[in-house]
Amino acid sequence: MTAIILFASFFLFLMLSVPIAIALGLALIITALYSPNLTLTFLSQSLVTSTDNFALMAVPFFILAGEIMGRGGISSKLFGVANVFVGRYTGGFAMAAILTSMFFAAISGSGPATVAAIGGMLIPAMVAEGYDRKFATSVIVSAGSLGIIIPPSIPLVLYGVSGSQSIGDLFIAGILPGIFLGVVMMMYSYFYSKKQGYSGTGEKFELKKMFKSLNEAKWSLLIPVIILGGIYGGIFTPTEAAVVAVVYAAIISLFVYRKVKIREFPGVLRDAALNSVVILIIIGTANAFGTVLSMERIPQDVANAFLSITENEFLLLILIVILLLIVGLFIDTSAAVIIFTPILLPMALEIGIDPIHFGVVMIVALAIGFITPPLGVNLFVGSGISGLSVHTLSRAVVPFVVVMLICLIVLVFIPQITLLWV
Repeated sequence: MTAIILFASFFLFLMLSVPIAIALGLALIITALYSPNLTLTFLSQSLVTSTDNFALMAVPFFILAGEIMGRGGISSKLFGVANVFVGRYTGGFAMAAILTSMFFAAISGSGPATVAAIGGMLIPAMVAEGYDRKFATSVIVSAGSLGIIIPPSIPLVLYGVSGSQSIGDLFIAGILPGIFLGVVMMMYSYFYSKKQGYSGTGEKFELKKMFKSLNEAKWSLLIPVIILGGIYGGIFTPTEAAVVAVVYAAIISLFVYRKVKIREFPGVLRDAALNSVVILIIIGTANAFGTVLSMERIPQDVANAFLSITENEFLLLILIVILLLIVGLFIDTSAAVIIFTPILLPMALEIGIDPIHFGVVMIVALAIGFITPPLGVNLFVGSGISGLSVHTLSRAVVPFVVVMLICLIVLVFIPQITLLWV
């Protein structure tokens, strides 16, 4: 009965459009008032202890680094590099936009931040080049979902903490799947653009232009090299890497590109703090939520239900993916990772699924939720930039949803893509 009250009250608050962090907290309070095994003191202690974690400190620092880089003129430099490589082909602007999003994803670790940083610059530019506004926006919105797959990824950090897995291994495991999804998106954009007659620049590839664009963007391109190289080289931990990213981003934004003024930093800090607080409240309440589920033996019941259907590794992963796709429609990615990792990971381990592979599959499945209503955070960001309604944009992204689903199935059945470098 406790679990029924917990879930019923949670989904009731979601349907009433209560923010997910608050919905989780209110559901826990209602459950605590009903259940003799729970107290409000226990809930308040869970909120504190669940966020008192050194690895979780990486989250607010990566958010701050993303805020600084989003305002620091980095997007235009990255687009210059991407355009040199793919801009001359059919649909070159669309493919360059996706490639730019991949570059920025390796810097920000956030889907909505990637859409905001890239979309504000490229959606108007693509429309000016003759691209349909719906297609241009759907390209940016969909590519933005790569922000939580390509490292450094905030959801991968949360999965590593929740599942006691190496964040460094998760980061390296996310590289190839992120590139794979980006390349397939570019392939779709190429064929669609060919059908619609969206031509490229037609300029010949020149080494001189390539080196010039790389030189102009070198400070931006060095960010993922420093972050990932430092982690894998054993120079610093992922949390320390996040601090290094903040310092580096501040230096190049203030003194190299000079797009951010010192007087603007309080605003940057405020926005990063607000975003961080929301995620940390979600982490605290979702952890308490997961603790209650464990007390009620929900993970064991779910595992038994799934394993009663099949014990085949791939079929079980498909069932889990279907569950996560449904979850991603309604629940924020951070909350979903923290709530469902303790439920699903033990089941995956029981039948021999690699936990690193499982984590990446889980994040890719939830990433699709960024471009599917009713939650679809990227859709709302893209709608605000382009002026299109969320309903119109939801229909425009359907082909990219299909592309991501196909890629997800490939990742499920070919774990070597995830585990090649781990």
